[in-house]
Amino acid sequence: MTNIRQPAVAGLFYPDKPDILKSMISDYLQQVAPVNKAPQAIIVPHAGYIYSGEIAASAYARLQPRRNSIKRVILLGPSHKVSFAGLALSHAEAFRTPLGDIPVDAAATATIIQFPFVEYVDQAHLYEHSLEVQLPFLQMALDSFKLLPIVVGDCPAEQIEQVLELFYGKDDTLIVISSDLSHFHDYATAQRLDKKTSEKIEHLDYQHLNYDSACGLAPVSGLMALAKKKSLQIETIDLRNSGDTAGDKSRVVGYGAYVIN
Repeated sequence: MTNIRQPAVAGLFYPDKPDILKSMISDYLQQVAPVNKAPQAIIVPHAGYIYSGEIAASAYARLQPRRNSIKRVILLGPSHKVSFAGLALSHAEAFRTPLGDIPVDAAATATIIQFPFVEYVDQAHLYEHSLEVQLPFLQMALDSFKLLPIVVGDCPAEQIEQVLELFYGKDDTLIVISSDLSHFHDYATAQRLDKKTSEKIEHLDYQHLNYDSACGLAPVSGLMALAKKKSLQIETIDLRNSGDTAGDKSRVVGYGAYVIN
């Protein structure tokens, strides 16, 4: 295997030393009370772990009952570096973190490349932290699995829903949507805005979300569209911001964790 997407944000968004990284994620996961039913899909934040790691762990810890059965992860996150339309795949055969390599699911890739709005855009993956930040959590929360990494550009919710519907509900598959919430408001304003956003997410009102609501607006909306089509419920399990974790309260970023069981 020669074509590997190398770590780009380790050291900036999470520790680049395996032992420290394992210890940090393990601590986050152990803080979460166990549940009996694992989710089929989750929405989790993608900031540096000291800011959003606890919130992300609230969703990842719930995967424990499916730890051995999940063999494929469909991971979608917004593009922060490259502008494009549609969904971007990578030619990489594996994605590397300090915890090891995760093979890309070639069969799942072949399944979605049929859509006219899906194409290979390696540049979109090169420095994209919205996907990379999720990988060590997945490596700690699951046993061996394959990955379908998708960077989302300008794409309607209904097109994303078409892709997600191919995989949703399969016993061996987990859908992960990577998104933060409001950006750079004061603490009280962020709390108010993020509460409204969470209410819209729970009510599957994706038509009234905007990019001020969530940086991962497109993939979040795609999951909401799928939930609406299938009469599913999205549940908020954690809602905080950087003022609650590791930052001051004058200029914060919002983080939410959500599940579909």
